[in-house]
Amino acid sequence: MLLLPGGIALLLGLDAALLLLGLPAPLTTARLPDIHGVLLVLGFVGTLVSAERAVALRRWWGFSAPIALGAGAIALLSPLPIEAGKALLLVGTLAQLGVYAALWRRQPAAAIAMQIIGAGLAAGGAALWLGGAPVATTLPWLVGFLVATIAGERVELSRVGGVTPAQEAGASATTWALAGGVVAATLWPAVGHVLLGATLLALVAWLVRHDVARRTAGATGAPRFMAWCLIGGYVWLTVAGAVWLLAGHVPEGPAYDAVVHAVFLGFVLSMIMAHASVILPAVLRTPLPYHPAFYGPVILLHASLALRLVGGDLKGQPWALQLGGALNIVAVLTFFAFAITSAAVAARRAPAAWPAATEPTAPPSTPSEPEHRLEIV
Repeated sequence: MLLLPGGIALLLGLDAALLLLGLPAPLTTARLPDIHGVLLVLGFVGTLVSAERAVALRRWWGFSAPIALGAGAIALLSPLPIEAGKALLLVGTLAQLGVYAALWRRQPAAAIAMQIIGAGLAAGGAALWLGGAPVATTLPWLVGFLVATIAGERVELSRVGGVTPAQEAGASATTWALAGGVVAATLWPAVGHVLLGATLLALVAWLVRHDVARRTAGATGAPRFMAWCLIGGYVWLTVAGAVWLLAGHVPEGPAYDAVVHAVFLGFVLSMIMAHASVILPAVLRTPLPYHPAFYGPVILLHASLALRLVGGDLKGQPWALQLGGALNIVAVLTFFAFAITSAAVAARRAPAAWPAATEPTAPPSTPSEPEHRLEIV
């Protein structure tokens, strides 16, 4: 039940994506297109991330973060004033920041510091949106939130690959620079977005150099699947960083579309697909075995995203934008359908079974102008 609001946010966010693409959608409301991006970032991914961290913390109050974020997503979808949903999302991000602070007190580490930075950026983005800032202004904050959070978790796992404390400190320093780029992009958009692009590329370079995925890409089964999902995600994050570095401030148009979807589809969803068999069982207490069929939607996601960005954004072909966007949605829904089926079959065959980790893990962390929409899918 904890992730149900997040699941609803995902489905309605995908519905809104169809509307934004000019395609038929099951549900049509005036508000959906305007909340599409925030609904998916904070309502879906934010709920998922905060639930996993609350489970790691093992304190009852930690669940206030996913509850508030999920409630905020539902409020955005309801007839309530939109400010109610915005306020709940801010409450949820602040609660999430408190969870990370508690994890830091339990075990200070560079990886946790990076995730604290991400949570702070999420709260900053939610506060800006509540204050009336256009979604395009909050984009760097939401990008920083997810990139810093995911990078922190990868740094934590990279300890098994022999990453030294000095190297971890380097990743943490780069994440602080990323946060500085986010702030600069808000205050001085022209220069700040270039700085943000440079820091994104620097963080990707660290991850590519030190991530344990480099070693497991040649393995078999689940470790190999996870590794290639991660590598694909790093490629798309490189694309986003390069666009910002070369184009600077792009508040709308093809370059804006490319950055949004390279980050939130190519990078973030690749990471979710990679870690689904680890994160979802931890939260739902239900095994989710890996199956080779998972490769299908992952390949479809990356191929359709390439069609969308190259054919649609770069070459300006509307059919490529619509077809690529529609196939993005098919890929996401197919992956989660496969995951639910795999979990249901596993639960029926061995109700008491608990899956072993499918990737080497680190020692556990004890735990104005017209509104520019953040169009993710």
